[in-house]
Parts: sequence; structure tokens; C-alpha cells
Amino acid sequence: MALKVYNSLTRRKEEFRPLHEGRVGMYVCGPTVYSDVHLGNIRTFVSFDVIYRYLLHLGYKVRYVRNITDVGHLEGDADTDAEDKISKRARLEQLEPMEIVQRYMNGFHEMMHRFNNLDPNIEPRATGHIIEQIQMVQDILDNGYAYVVNGSVYFDTKKFQDEKGVYGQLSGRNLEELMQESRDNLKNQQEKRHPADFAIWIKAAPEHLMRWPSPWSVGFPGWHLECSTMSTKYLGHTFDIHGGGNDLKFPHHENEIAQNIGACGQAPAKYWLHANMLLMNGKKMSKSDGNTITARQLFTGDSPHISKPYSAMVIRYFMLMAHYRSTLDISDRALQAAEKGYQKMMNYLRLLDEMQPAQFAAEATPAGEAIRRLIRETHEGMDDDFNTAVAIAKMHELGSYINKLHARQLDFSQITAETWDELKTLFRAFIGDVFGLRSEQEQADRDEQALETLMDIILQLRQKARAQKDWETSDKIRDALAKINIRIKDSKDGSTWERIA
Repeated sequence: MALKVYNSLTRRKEEFRPLHEGRVGMYVCGPTVYSDVHLGNIRTFVSFDVIYRYLLHLGYKVRYVRNITDVGHLEGDADTDAEDKISKRARLEQLEPMEIVQRYMNGFHEMMHRFNNLDPNIEPRATGHIIEQIQMVQDILDNGYAYVVNGSVYFDTKKFQDEKGVYGQLSGRNLEELMQESRDNLKNQQEKRHPADFAIWIKAAPEHLMRWPSPWSVGFPGWHLECSTMSTKYLGHTFDIHGGGNDLKFPHHENEIAQNIGACGQAPAKYWLHANMLLMNGKKMSKSDGNTITARQLFTGDSPHISKPYSAMVIRYFMLMAHYRSTLDISDRALQAAEKGYQKMMNYLRLLDEMQPAQFAAEATPAGEAIRRLIRETHEGMDDDFNTAVAIAKMHELGSYINKLHARQLDFSQITAETWDELKTLFRAFIGDVFGLRSEQEQADRDEQALETLMDIILQLRQKARAQKDWETSDKIRDALAKINIRIKDSKDGSTWERIA
């Protein structure tokens, strides 16, 4: 079965045929780094991590680009009378904008690694591509699809639609609907020719912290422009897959398409893939009514919505239990079920490694054929638009055969050596390489080993300070470690360390 993907642009499943045989270009919209990454966004990034992993599993050479938005994303996604989210956080915390960016970008990366997401091949930042964004604005102006008003540049959506007829194809919206939606917001529309027009360059107010010179004003690029610019730079005018959350279909992705056609004469991506939202207890997450939870609260159990802590691997497994285009309802009960499912999955892998069969069937048997059918159906699940829910269900059915073989309720003489090899290969490849699941014990062992290596270095530095009678540095190291529950013991034979319960 060939890989099929659901294309949001055509609203149907299509056979996946990359533009260049054996190679895939994939762009996924990354985070705006002004706060901790939201659990719903984590689900989106986990979904596209699995898509990336499966394309690699199929043998494709993939260039995966995921951006960092560090300028231009305005409060409420408005074009005027609004403040850049990062500038606002910097002003409130009395920090430089790049301090805010660095803090939350570091936190984002730490969270991605905790969930075992692979790094993208390229992770461009909007502020690193201001020159390219200015050039794209100029290209759009030169092609007649933008206009300048008081130093800001707006995309001429009505003219674009009149000439190209494709605006709204992705999101299913039309200009009449947008006109109706904009009537209550006319105070923000005074510079625009049409309410559906959007800013691609914004003149900065005097108090705006992030600003660059351009032919039109000292200002900053619009949020939608960065993805058009960076996807084009690293993947070409047209590439294979553009991904993101459902909430980005409009206006972000719709405007990206318009910008790319306006500047380059062609749409950016062949296939548009969108991950669905994460619910909580059957409702949309909302801070105002207390129906929300963070990833860190899930790790610590410090939330009234859950009865215990859950590991990143259990949460990742939970996210894979639903198809990426389906809504996913998080609850304590669902997480408990996911924990059991994850433990079973890892146990299947352990049992496969433990068993050393001595004799196999010489030819196909009913049991062997049933196993091979389930192996085939597992692959078919992933080939059907990356349906992890189907693949996991089929692997649990295979798990029952693994349990029977381990308990000797099913004899190895009832399956062929080829079937056994296929079974082991599937579980090893899918659990680790495709699903990105790892053993929690293995992770704990790696963390412990890393801590021991780090503490050896710290104790050596502290011993050097003590030998030089630098008591201030020695005490500073000791006191800092005590704050994270590590106690230093000094003796005539040197120093040792231990955890404080």
C-alpha cells in the first residue's frame, strides 16, 4: 500500500508523491517564544515528529524546517493598534526582547527533547531573515499585490482574489464573510482598502522595542510573512509538505499562500497537513474557567485535574492513541489507560529481546499467517495518513501473540523464522524509530549517568578552589548544590556527594 496523506487544500486523501523522487521538503510552523509552550502545541509538534520519523523510516531523505517566531506576532493577530507579543512580555518584565526569546526558546527545546522529538534539520528565526522578508515585500509590491500607507505595507487581498481566485481555498472562507467579521473592528481598518487586507510590513510606534529600517519605514515584518520567506529560502518556491495546527489554517496559512503566489507566482506547498486540537475533560482548554493543565503539571502531578504524575513518554503515547487529525480529550482516566498501554508496549519489546527460540516451522502456518497479516495491517495504518491509532491497536493484537510465545501457549514451531524476524523488526522500528517511545528506565539511567559525570567535574573544580584557598567559590558551589537537594561531604580524603531526600 502506498502512503496516502489527507491534503487540507483539496480536502481528500491523496497518494503521496514528492516533487523529487526519494526526497521530501517539509515545513512546520514553530512556536512564538514569548511564553512556555502550550500542551496543545506540544501535541502538534509530536504529531509532525512522528510524520517526520515515518518518512525517514520509509527511506526518504527529508529536509525538515521548523521556524522560531521571535518578532511580528501581534496580540490578537491584529494588524494595527496591537503590540508584538514578545515586545509586550519584554516590557512587562523589564527585559530585552531577546532575553525573552532566549528563555522561552530554551524552554521549548528542553520540552521537545523531553518528549523525544527529533530536532529539525533547519530551525530559522524570523529576526535572522529580515533582509529576505523586506525583499519579499518588495516583490509583492512590484507584482501589484500590495500597497503602502503611512509607512506600513498591506497585502491587497481583494485584487489578489479578483485576479487569482484562490484566496480562501484552504480555509473555506470568502471575502464576504471576512467583511462581515470585520465590521466590529473598523477602528483597526482605517488604513486598509478592504477589511481582508493584512499587513506584511508594519511601521513601528515610537515605543516599539523591535524595529528595523526598510524602504517604507522603520518597522517590523508581519507574522505571516516570515514563514513564506523562510520556507521559500530553505525549501524552494514549491515544496512537498506544509504542516501546523488547525488553528493556523486561517489567517496564517491562507495568507502564506497569498504571499507566496503574490511574490513568486506559485503556491508554496503541494500537501497541507493540519493537526487537530487537544481538549480537556471534553471541553476546549481555558484559563478563565480553570480547565487547563501544563506539561510540567502533568510531570509533577500538581494539578486538581489529575491524581498522579505522568511521564513524558506516557503523555507521548497518549497523544499517539488518536489520529493526528482527530481531536484528543485529555483526562486523568485517559492518561491512566495510556500508562497501561505504554507499559504493555515496552514489555512486548522486552519479551522479544528475552526469547531465544530454537526451532521454527519450515513453512507457513495459520498462526504465522495471522501474525504476518497484523504486521501488514500495522504498516497499512501508518500508510493511511499516518494513523498511529490503528498502528498501535494492531501492535497490541500482535502483543497477544508475543505473550503466548513467551508463556509457551504458542510454540515457535508454529511460526517461521522469517515471521519471527519480521515481528522483532516491526516492534523495534516502530516503538523507537517511528513512535519515538523510549524506556523510562533507560532514560532514568542516562540521566543518572549524566548527573554523575557532571558532579565529578563540579567536585574537581571545587577541590581546585579549596586548594587555592578560594573559600568563597567553594562555599558558593556547596550552597548552590544544596538548593537542588545535593549535599557535599568534605573529608581529609576529598569530597563526595549525595542526594538529600
